[in-house]
Amino acid sequence: MPPRPRILVVGSSNIDFVASVDHIPSSGETIISNGSYSFVPGGKGANSAVAAARLGADVVFCTRVGNDTYGKMLVNSYAREKIDTRYVASDKEKNTGLASIFVESNGSNRITVFPGANHSMCTDDIEEAFTSYPDALLTQFEITKESVIFAVQQANASEVPVFIDGGPVIPDFDLSNLGKVEIFSPNESEAFAYTGIRPCDPESYIKICLDLYSKLDVKYIVLKLGERGCYVYDGRMGEAFPSYRVQAIDSTAAGDAFTAALTYEYLRSGGDIRSACKYANAVGALTVTKYGAFPSLPTEKEVLDFILEN
Repeated sequence: MPPRPRILVVGSSNIDFVASVDHIPSSGETIISNGSYSFVPGGKGANSAVAAARLGADVVFCTRVGNDTYGKMLVNSYAREKIDTRYVASDKEKNTGLASIFVESNGSNRITVFPGANHSMCTDDIEEAFTSYPDALLTQFEITKESVIFAVQQANASEVPVFIDGGPVIPDFDLSNLGKVEIFSPNESEAFAYTGIRPCDPESYIKICLDLYSKLDVKYIVLKLGERGCYVYDGRMGEAFPSYRVQAIDSTAAGDAFTAALTYEYLRSGGDIRSACKYANAVGALTVTKYGAFPSLPTEKEVLDFILEN
């Protein structure tokens, strides 16, 4: 494995409309907010790509943006992060994807995604991206399930390990169609959607993992549990890894950063899942201490300093 593992991210690119509010309005309610709003780069794929690049990975990004102002802005932002953008396609028919993100005063968020060009990704895009000879595939479900399945098939054929962030949940998606996966990592709401079991205690964690293990050809299940850290299961036994105590401001991109860090450290450490979980917890914790997606993603130095201080 090279010093800087090459991670191919096949995923979404969005422009994020981020608004801070005291609370989410109820149906029919209008509120006047003293908070702020902004348009910033985002998307689960892009968040993962930038997070991995800032941590030190050699990142190749396969995605689609619209042939519009936002699309050009996004490509420029990836290039500034030293991400390989050769496989970023410009769609002439659909707009760049948009995510509407409302962040409440307690740091929780609610997100609505308009896929746009993300749902026009084709097999040719993905097949070409694999000519970059990646060390791993990292993908999520903010693109079509057909794109995800094809990307995993390509990775399996090339004997490249597959890392999947389990969100957002695609309705009626049979996880058994995914192929061979190294790590599958859903968050709490996604774990409940896939299994019908709420992750509230160690007993429920193991039940969720057993259920997911029966549906997937997977080596590790890693549950993202927010402020409780994460829980990893290898088919025989599970282990919890507590998170770091921080003041949460905004959880946007925290799960994406966690999975990117998990992938990067797993590759860098030669497959040490315990080291990967601890490192990912640190990255996830740091991410929730700042607003926004890209602005909240930490550098390798910030993570190392944070771990030393804690």
